This record gives sequence, structure tokens and C-alpha cells, in this order.
Amino acid sequence: MSDQHSFETLAIHAGQEADPLTGAVVPPIYQVSTYKQDGVGGLRGGYEYSRSANPTRTALEENLAALEGGVRGLAFASGLAAEDTLLRTLLAPGDHVVIPNDAYGGTFRLFAKVVSRWGVEWSVADTSSPDAVRAAIRPETKAVWVETPSNPLLGITDIAAVAGVAHEAGAKLVVDNTFASPYLQQPLSLGADVVVHSTTKYMGGHSDVVGGALITADAGLGEELAYHQNAMGAVAGPFDSWLTLRGIKTLAVRMDRHTANAERVVELLVSHPKVTQVYYPGLPEHPLHEVAAKQMRAFGGMVSFRVAGGEEAAVEVCNRAKLFTLGESLGGVESLIEHPGRMTHASVAGSQLEVPADLVRASVGIESADDLLADLTQALG
Repeated sequence: MSDQHSFETLAIHAGQEADPLTGAVVPPIYQVSTYKQDGVGGLRGGYEYSRSANPTRTALEENLAALEGGVRGLAFASGLAAEDTLLRTLLAPGDHVVIPNDAYGGTFRLFAKVVSRWGVEWSVADTSSPDAVRAAIRPETKAVWVETPSNPLLGITDIAAVAGVAHEAGAKLVVDNTFASPYLQQPLSLGADVVVHSTTKYMGGHSDVVGGALITADAGLGEELAYHQNAMGAVAGPFDSWLTLRGIKTLAVRMDRHTANAERVVELLVSHPKVTQVYYPGLPEHPLHEVAAKQMRAFGGMVSFRVAGGEEAAVEVCNRAKLFTLGESLGGVESLIEHPGRMTHASVAGSQLEVPADLVRASVGIESADDLLADLTQALG
């Protein structure tokens, strides 16, 4: 499938040619652990053992690479499995990483509690400021890690500018593109070296599969990542790969609806007397709104807001919501609501990444916008 096709076409067709045996238009689920070899060392199609490669996973990986404009895509059992494999590929004891001051709690935990134990150092910077990133870089810095939009404060990083800062220092730029999805933003085209996804979220899109991905435009780095993927083994299984591919087919139309609904939700929140602040890159008053408009197709389905009355009031909003399901994760067709301080970001409590106690995060689904507004109105009281 040529990468000259439009995104919507690639989402449905890239890596998913009709099955040569039966003509099935959906790639089969190759639920198999091993493969018959054509003589010793004679691998049919390059397959020998499904940790190393599996045809269903290959279809997903080719699709991911096409959607992000990369040359190599790799699928993992979770987003954190992808992150761990990436860090162990890029880093060695004594190396240093710059991480954002607004990041997913699990990513922070991986750096602070796991990777640091084998001698990798990290420091925090406000990645919305290229100058702050430059100031945080050390001679031993090997990677700069950003999320844009970030989780949960919807911060924006100028990918091209920070890529320039990282590359001047000889470091790689890693961009977690989970909140945007490749439909809304393609970091590799802006200078990123590696894109990270929790495919559990918008890529899968239906809250029925857990997965992760790495995509790079550097063929050599892609080979290194593939080596470590096989050596470490936290790969996506065939059924999970198939479910993710199924979700990706509708990514474009879902993201359009997520965004449209989120914009309606933001309109309600900015005028509500119980809401003290709204975080959404589509708002003109967002400090990096113009950067977001430059590097994103649209502003996505994630909205965070602060509630008058403090932490207990924010918790009560989450508890009173009915159509917005109280739960962690995001990016599914159904709307979700959560209290980051007590849920997804509890692991950053007491750190430089601690989130406001009165913060609520909403993943706006694709239900009727009017129904969602009515639910939020009653939840806010």
C-alpha cells in the first residue's frame, strides 16, 4: 500500500491486503505459537516463533508505520511495555533523560521507580518551553521525552522546536502521541525520532484491548528496537493485534466526532460557575494554542477542568456523573471521567509532576453531545 494515499485510506488498507489463501478482506487471527520450517533454518515468510513475528502482528505494525509516516512500527503488550523496551534500547547506566513536568503517572513511575534502579538519571523540565528543555540537558542526556497534548493538563510542546534542541545536544526526541493519535498529529514529520502510543486508547478505541506501539522513521533504530522487542518479549498477541487493527479502521471518523463533542463540552465548562479553569488546546487562551493549531489537525477529545470547592468537590463531580463512566483510561467510544490526583496520577503525588487536587479529567466519547452536556450539568450541580 503506497504511503501516498490519504490517511483514511491507509487506516483501512495499509498492511491489510486480502488474504492470499482465501481472499478474506480482514487479516486472519494467526493464533499460533510456532511455524513449520521448510528445512532447517528455512523460514516460510520469515516466521518461526510468534514472539519474534506473527502475521497478524505484522499487519498491525505495517499499518502503524504507514499512519505515522515511519519506516518501522512495533506492537507491544501495553504502552508501558513499549516505553520500557524503548528506554532499554536508547539508554545505558549513566545516561540521562529529560522528562516533562506533566506526564502520565505510569510513565513517571517507570522512570522514577524502575529505570532509575539501573543507573539512568532523569530530570524534569517544562517541555512547553524549548529554553527550559535546553537548560535541563546535560552532556550525558541521550533522550528528551515529551507528551503533547500532555496527560492530564493538556499541555502543548512545539515538537519541531524541541526536536531542534534535542538534536543539537545529540539526543533523541521521543513523543508520546497517545492523546492526539496519528490522525490529528504526526510527530515524525516534525522531527521526532520515535513515536510512542498506548494503542489501548484512541487507536483501539473501544476499551476492549490493551496494547502499545513504537514507530520510527530511522531504519537502523527500527532494527535495534525490533531486536529488543524480541529479546525482551512483551509483544502484542495476535488477537490483541487484530482488535487494534479493527479499531484503527474507524480512527479518522471517531476522532472527528470525539473532537466535535469535546468542543461542545468545553463551551459548557468555560461558562459554568462551578468550573474555575478549563484545559483544552483548542481554547484561544491556551498558552500554546497557536502551536497546537500549527501541528495538529484538530484538538482532540480530552478535556480537563478544575472545580470550585477543592478536592472533595472534584471527587463529587466524578461520583455524580452517570453517562460519563467513572474509570481510568481514555479514548474509547464511551465517555469516561476521573480524578487524576486519586486515580491515574496518584503515583506522582509529592513529586514535581503532582497534579491539582481539584482537577477532573474527561475523555469525551462519541455519544450524543446533548446527552453528555446534560450529564455534566447535573454532575456539576
